[in-house]
Amino acid sequence: MILPRATPSSVAISSPAIGALLDRLQHLDIECHSLMITRRGRVVAEGWWAPYSATRPHLLYSLTKSFTAMAVGMMIDDGLLKLDDRVIDILPAHVPPDMPPRARLLTVHHLLTMTAGHAEDTLAGAWELEPQDLVRGYLRMSIEAQPGIQHTYDNATTFVLARMVEQVGGRSLSTLLAQRLFEPMGITDVEWDRVGSGAEFGFHGLHLTTEAVAAFGELMLRGGAWRGRQLLSREWMDRATRKHIDSRHYSPGAPGKDFHAGYGYQIWMSRHGFHGNGAFGQQCVVVPDFDLVVVLTAAHTEVEHAQEVLDAIWDCLLPGVDIPGGPDADAILARRLRQLTMPTVDGDERRASMPVTATVDGALEGSALPDGTPLVIDARPGGWVIQFADSFAVHAGYGCWSESSPLGRPVVACGAWQDEAFVCEMRIVSTPHRVRLTVRGGTAELVWVTSPLTGTDLTVHLTSPLMTRPDVA
Repeated sequence: MILPRATPSSVAISSPAIGALLDRLQHLDIECHSLMITRRGRVVAEGWWAPYSATRPHLLYSLTKSFTAMAVGMMIDDGLLKLDDRVIDILPAHVPPDMPPRARLLTVHHLLTMTAGHAEDTLAGAWELEPQDLVRGYLRMSIEAQPGIQHTYDNATTFVLARMVEQVGGRSLSTLLAQRLFEPMGITDVEWDRVGSGAEFGFHGLHLTTEAVAAFGELMLRGGAWRGRQLLSREWMDRATRKHIDSRHYSPGAPGKDFHAGYGYQIWMSRHGFHGNGAFGQQCVVVPDFDLVVVLTAAHTEVEHAQEVLDAIWDCLLPGVDIPGGPDADAILARRLRQLTMPTVDGDERRASMPVTATVDGALEGSALPDGTPLVIDARPGGWVIQFADSFAVHAGYGCWSESSPLGRPVVACGAWQDEAFVCEMRIVSTPHRVRLTVRGGTAELVWVTSPLTGTDLTVHLTSPLMTRPDVA
């Protein structure tokens, strides 16, 4: 364990308030994978919706940006990088001859605050211009506003920051964070998603356990200090976690008070404290006034849900801080947290007419494998084995989740017969993503329920080591 444990009542937080938060999340129909709450540096509530578990790292999506910002802070603390250093001076090999004049002005501070002056996210456009050099493509993108005056959420800014860190630090982003952050904190289960060159995305792709994210929240809460050691300077942490610019929602036009409360250094300001946020509901919420950290991993698909989770924390949890509790309420909450689970697939275990053969209908929107991919379903004790062409096989349980790692990365699956159809749900359990297989009359529909933002080829997301954009460098 990275963090010490305590009961809610021992640190003056109400167990019924935590229960009310769980109730609200359930009422909102948000698919949660884990929840961890710390107060005064101690974990007071923790739960995983099985088959998700405490020991398994979870894809953080854009919550990764907050970690990349800390790598920038380390380089600034070391005197190797300055906030007013320009991109073109740190990465001269990536400077194109046709970049707009304003691109010459872009500094570390502009990238950290996402105030480069672009009207919209540049990632897709920059990769289209320069698939083998995103920095070069980024510097070629037109800049509509003077840098420093307008916030526009932009994934490419963090990719550029990661390359600047590597340039001045002489090592990869993952190596730097391992040596300077994760290892000193006792965080060992760390995975990174990479692009074709082998470089980390920087703006996405970090996998950590829920407790590791909570520890990161504690590090920010304590001004960069960890058990008597200053891993990042307090000056840097104060800068990173305060408002520098009025913010606009990451999804243009979407509502959400806590995404319009200001932006720090790759960290969102909130009505209460600040937070890191990743797609599909990866959230690390830090509330200094209450000495509180809340971490949630999830798989919600509605943009409004990110704000609804924050509203639930403010409405349900904060009123329970400094409210006397007792051991009986703590025990009820602990029992509830131990029993969290995802529903399995309803149906029966029919085994007649095995094996079943089918081919994938790849014309369906969100298909996870190409059209015509053959598959075979065969029975085994307690479930089935599903063989996809000659590529990989997935084990599916009946009434339970069965785990396999056919290409190196874990997938858990559960299936059942529903009338004349075989239905199987497969969860890429280290991510927010899952696919649903329906086989009927020789046709297989294999469709993402929550589709990855880096591509729909299931084979790529099951393959270790992770490289979900092999087509770009």
